[in-house]
Amino acid sequence: MNAQVTDTELTCFLKASDKKAFEEIYNRYWYKLFCVAYHETGSREDAEELVHDLFESLWNKRQQATIHHLSSYLVVSIKHLSTNYIKSKITQRRYQEYLILHELHQAELTDETVQFSDLSKAVEEVMKKLPEKTCEVFKLSRFEHQPVKSIARQLNLSEKAVEYHITKSLKVLQEQLRIYQN
Repeated sequence: MNAQVTDTELTCFLKASDKKAFEEIYNRYWYKLFCVAYHETGSREDAEELVHDLFESLWNKRQQATIHHLSSYLVVSIKHLSTNYIKSKITQRRYQEYLILHELHQAELTDETVQFSDLSKAVEEVMKKLPEKTCEVFKLSRFEHQPVKSIARQLNLSEKAVEYHITKSLKVLQEQLRIYQN
């Protein structure tokens, strides 16, 4: 295919299962879509995976999809995929947070103060190993109960950066405190 072929023609060829049309669409739009996904997620790997998923879906649904403006369709699709991906990551982070806080709460409620003391010390030790900024963000979020926006303003970080630090600290805590889980 050459660059003279319009998006409308490419869309028609795609519906007819023309692999060359699909390749042309991929070559025209993959970088633009990657940039949009990267801007939304902040991660090269996640952006690449989302673009791959979009093109896989485009091919699989080529005959059912109604596409009037190919460029707009693809950009809106990648934004939806990115948003859904971010929502799933937030849900996953909240679940990890719940598990960690549940474990801390369970330890607090037991009569065995020694175990709670050991767990508290272990948390303190893990917190010392975290990068300073990550530790600071986690403390503001979990111990001072500040919202992400407030932490971002206070530390002059983006909200995504604050979310990243929280997620990172939760993962490290979960891994390092695994021995305290029942």
